[in-house]
Amino acid sequence: MLALIALTLIAATFVSGDMNYEKSVVIDASIEAVWENVNSLSDMDKWSPWDKKDPGMKKEFTGRDGTVGAKSCWESEREDVGKGCQTIANLEPPNLIETDLKFYTPYESEAKGYIRLVEEDGKTIATWGFSSTLPYPFRIMNLFMDMEIVMGEDFSYGVNTLKSLSEWN
Repeated sequence: MLALIALTLIAATFVSGDMNYEKSVVIDASIEAVWENVNSLSDMDKWSPWDKKDPGMKKEFTGRDGTVGAKSCWESEREDVGKGCQTIANLEPPNLIETDLKFYTPYESEAKGYIRLVEEDGKTIATWGFSSTLPYPFRIMNLFMDMEIVMGEDFSYGVNTLKSLSEWN
């Protein structure tokens, strides 16, 4: 047993801790119309899969929403929603919003989130993603974790709901 633990810890030194995931959708709407649904934390709530999972979660907004530094913190009793905060870190209208994410439960971690918009032939390609780093020795999980299984359903719901909202307006 001790040898297995030692082997796992040694193997973890050779595994990258980088985690990246993104999902894209083509939206039949102008980039400006899509931007209106992603340019603030409250707008992102309208298509968030986690807001759907717990519409009654506690939320607190600070700062001026839609500007760098605006922050949204949430707390849910649902483990798959958890507790955390998201802060707008960068805005490049109408192409990019970047956020800093801090999760407290179900486990502590940090991530960089983004929504990138590219206009092409009168349509908009929206890409929603994040990047994070697993610390040693937990990065060994990257060998066994399929991000599409872990995040795919939620991110698909999010981008498809964003598509519906943007095309409907």
